[in-house]
Amino acid sequence: MSLTSTTRMSVPHAREVVVTGIGLAVPGVATPDDLLGPLPREGGFDVVTGLRGRELRHKDRASRLALRAAESALRDAALLGADGAFTGTADSTAVVVSTNLGNADSVCEAAGTISREGVTGLSPLGLPQTSSNVVAGWVAIRYGLRGPNLTVCNGITSGLDALAWARNLIAAQRATAVLVVGVEPANDVAAKLFGERPTDAAAAVVLEPADTASGRGARPRAAVNGYARGRNLADALAAAGAAHEAPVDLWLGHEANTGTKLLEATHRIDLEAQLGPLSGALGVLQCAAAAAHLATAATGHVVASAGALHHDAAAALLLTTPRTTRPSTQKPEKHP
Repeated sequence: MSLTSTTRMSVPHAREVVVTGIGLAVPGVATPDDLLGPLPREGGFDVVTGLRGRELRHKDRASRLALRAAESALRDAALLGADGAFTGTADSTAVVVSTNLGNADSVCEAAGTISREGVTGLSPLGLPQTSSNVVAGWVAIRYGLRGPNLTVCNGITSGLDALAWARNLIAAQRATAVLVVGVEPANDVAAKLFGERPTDAAAAVVLEPADTASGRGARPRAAVNGYARGRNLADALAAAGAAHEAPVDLWLGHEANTGTKLLEATHRIDLEAQLGPLSGALGVLQCAAAAAHLATAATGHVVASAGALHHDAAAALLLTTPRTTRPSTQKPEKHP
């Protein structure tokens, strides 16, 4: 994507795309509703016990976090059977993962081994972890998902970019559903790059066309609408349609990154200020928070933003109440 102009990813006349499932693996966050209050809270995901299990053996930390969040999201969307098997249309269900440093520790470890012992010192069990698409691959293998499979590592906007790619896969009829996962692990390599220790964080959402979700009886939480990415956040907000939607119920972003009228939003939540650096997990966590808010609102608009002053790009995503759950504006007929 060019950073010299604002880019909006959209497909004309697309069906409404909605969030039908949410899964989290974040310490101090037990439910999506927790994202709307002070963080961290008591409880939530336990990285000591939650990353154990036979199905998680020989996998990198980011993949294990992602698998836990993915399982919760698919179950929340009613797409898993009692035995844990995927019950949707596997051939057309895509996986889009957002992570910037997910397997950086594995790559550094492999490079160190080669430096000390040569290639013969590498373990065959560890080599898959050095693939840039390893997280998305493990998620797809676990549930037999054979739709498009890709990883977005686009810096601070990565999570919002992944949601936009997922929406476009559905709009372009490349997928009937998309499992979007944003994940970043806490490790020494990430701490050196961030300058502080990040938070173990994974969030997953299931996106589907609204009519498909309605047909199988799923509950839509939020509709994913406008999206734009560019060098300037104000332009991205305008191109995404966020600057034209009033009132904005909730703004998920960093106040210091913009001087636009979004400062007039009814509520504002900065997840990184509370949880620490989230990187590629940020946008998907913002989507989960937006869905939690909209699930309790009759109508409303939520704007998620990432990047701006100290980054090389900015992105904005507009989420609204799904049309299928909005109250009817049609007056009831009067009968004699």
